Amino acid sequence: MMSSGTFFASLLVLIVAAFLAGQQKALRQGRERGGIRHLHSLPFYYGMFAAICTGVPAILLALLWLMFADSITTQLFVSGLPEAQRLLPASELEMLLNTIRNTASGHAGDDQPAEILLAAATYRDLVADSHTRVWAALLLLAVSSFALSVWRVSPVLPARIRVEQAGRAFLMASALVAILTTVGIVLSGVFESVRFFNLVPVWHFLFGLEWSPQIAMRADQAGSSGAFGAVPLFAGTLLISFIAMLVAVPAGLMSAIYLSEYASFTMRRAMKPLLELLAGIPTVVYGFFAALTVAPFVRDLGLEFGFAVSSESALVAGLVMGVMIIPFISSLSDDVINAVPQAMRDGSYALGATQAETIIKVIIPAALPGIVGGVLLAVSRAIGETMIVVMAAGLSAKITANPFESVTTVTAQIATLLVGDQEFDSAKTLAAFALGLVLFVVTLLFNVLALHIVKKYREQYE
Repeated sequence: MMSSGTFFASLLVLIVAAFLAGQQKALRQGRERGGIRHLHSLPFYYGMFAAICTGVPAILLALLWLMFADSITTQLFVSGLPEAQRLLPASELEMLLNTIRNTASGHAGDDQPAEILLAAATYRDLVADSHTRVWAALLLLAVSSFALSVWRVSPVLPARIRVEQAGRAFLMASALVAILTTVGIVLSGVFESVRFFNLVPVWHFLFGLEWSPQIAMRADQAGSSGAFGAVPLFAGTLLISFIAMLVAVPAGLMSAIYLSEYASFTMRRAMKPLLELLAGIPTVVYGFFAALTVAPFVRDLGLEFGFAVSSESALVAGLVMGVMIIPFISSLSDDVINAVPQAMRDGSYALGATQAETIIKVIIPAALPGIVGGVLLAVSRAIGETMIVVMAAGLSAKITANPFESVTTVTAQIATLLVGDQEFDSAKTLAAFALGLVLFVVTLLFNVLALHIVKKYREQYE
């Protein structure tokens, strides 16, 4: 059996060999004609041409096979099943196939019935045989492409143009993948949200004041209809984001002003990487820090002043989230402040202004559109945070402005609703897609508003 690793390793060897063969052939033909100046392109491009022609077709077909191999092999296997099994209802047939797949992979144990063990062996042999045949065919295609591409190398071949065309096609494909991924995410959210709104009215979802998405197994159980009013989730999201901004905006802006206007070159070179290191810490680490360190400290501090602070509170989540966002605002603000021309500073100093007056009355107003845009982008970042909220703010859906109480957010509920085995035809699970769609629209609006502010009020400096 030829594995995918063996195929890709062999293909890599063929690509390197094609590059060397194409380059050497171009060099030889150039020497026969008195130098490489008689070639249409440099020998490097002939090698790249041969390598691209050898590897690209096989790689594209291999990726397609990896994407659709499971469905193809499953269809072939189902077509070979007895008629009684092929005519089973879709749910029963899928359950049978899952059992056979798990048995074939060794995850179901060897205590299965004899017919299941036989079917699993057949399925395993079918998968191995299909993979071997496909990898062998693709390797044969690569060898044929290798021979043809090297044969096509000639002094009149516009290899550089072909390679540049391939590069442009690759860049266009990369951009198209990003666009299609975004479109796919939006469409999947829209389609599933439409299914949810067929079960729950839009008005109730957007303006309902109670969130309890639990659906009972029997109609006679209490709360069997569930409650999908998302206002408590929106309120909790806004409360935590507001607290985070109260922490992040002053700290981030002041640190940017210090690094840009007051810090020496040595101090800036040392402090800026340390500050931006906060952005590289995983959010789950911030969540641990919030739950194990900040939450007990805030609770004990609240008791000292006579406040009852919950062990999981909006205040803790907002404080830690604000610390996480500080480097985001600081970096954007620092870039905008540094973009203000030095001539404006010099002119302010020449008129007798102090450094503080120059910063307040000249630099900040000039950089304000970029700073506001950065803050709005940071708000969208705060709204989309999940791990810190799940670990530090709790899952209590309530409408409150008290930062000492436990609340929940849209992202925390999405994570909760999609944990474990779920049926994607119930309102409880589909609610996650509706929440995701709302969150997507809100963050998109914040990003559009930030870009609009920056574009409309940005100063153009020479």
